[in-house]
Amino acid sequence: MQKLKAALIGCGRIGTKKHIEAYANNKEDVELVYCCDLNIEKAENAAEKYSERSGVKTHAVKGYDSILDKDIDFVSIATESGYHYQITVDFLNAGKHVLVEKPMALDTDHLEHMVTLSREKGLKLGICLQNRFNKPIQALKQKIDEGAFGRVFNATARILWNRNEAYYRQDNWRGTWELDGGTLMNQCAHNIDLLQWVLGGDLESVYGVIRNFNHPYIETEDFGVGILKFKNGTVGLLEGTANTYPKNLEETISVFGEKGTVVIGGLAVNKILTWRFEGEDTHPLMLEKDPDTVYGNGHTTLFKDFTDAILEDRDPYVTGEQGRIEDEIVLAIYKSTVEKREVKFPVSNVRSTDFNYFVLRDMLKD
Repeated sequence: MQKLKAALIGCGRIGTKKHIEAYANNKEDVELVYCCDLNIEKAENAAEKYSERSGVKTHAVKGYDSILDKDIDFVSIATESGYHYQITVDFLNAGKHVLVEKPMALDTDHLEHMVTLSREKGLKLGICLQNRFNKPIQALKQKIDEGAFGRVFNATARILWNRNEAYYRQDNWRGTWELDGGTLMNQCAHNIDLLQWVLGGDLESVYGVIRNFNHPYIETEDFGVGILKFKNGTVGLLEGTANTYPKNLEETISVFGEKGTVVIGGLAVNKILTWRFEGEDTHPLMLEKDPDTVYGNGHTTLFKDFTDAILEDRDPYVTGEQGRIEDEIVLAIYKSTVEKREVKFPVSNVRSTDFNYFVLRDMLKD
């Protein structure tokens, strides 16, 4: 079978841990040829970890410019969020498929360009929203698609986590509008995606409020809520915070319908907490163990799907069109906070840097 060649762009925490793990676990299908980072020591560390896990040597490269014309099939991007757009565009223009971490971009125009360019070039654009592959989430989606809930009324996503000053002091890009976004864009991205995905309808409008309650040393929000109205009549409720004392409490998604109730929680929405349908009030996945980190275990399956999508010439499970919705929801919540009104969906001409410290300084601290 044909083995694809790939490069990792960005060798920080998630790149070195989860992308390296996913490449090693899929070594029968893909060869990781390059580990790239502006900090060559990080690239060398990632390359060493890949070799340890896979038994295969790879190359450490400073930056990615020198590999744009190399013989590789795709790249995975795990840099700071604010760089995702430009790196994606550079590799699409170089004829490479791209798998990019969430959020895919921080600007609605950039989101549109990434999707359009990938389609024009006939290249795959996949987004790392790996929690869609969690077994409990797959079981929930199957029930929804089968109509087991009857009419779905509403769903709630809650991300009650803690991020302290030490977390933000690790890197100067954290908590900035230009390169990171706030708690909603960063910590809450996966559950926001699941919220809109399981409700499965076109969004009509978004109303939101954000605050910075407890992190005066960052530019962005540490708390946010949103009301998502869908054209099919369903309603999504979102609550996300980085202020939960003294440590992470929960991440849950709850779905309520006329014939069913499901709550999925655990460290990375990987455990069924409530499963109620007529004649069915338990599920084997209630016994599922938590993964070792909040990243979960979905990257391996996500990478396998993406490589199969290339080889089979089909869309990946999470396309650019799907991945952009989560980003647009967050940008709509930011816009709603500033304009103090409900924002119609889809949104356009909105970027995270519009909400700089000086624009939001007072309302973040209300």
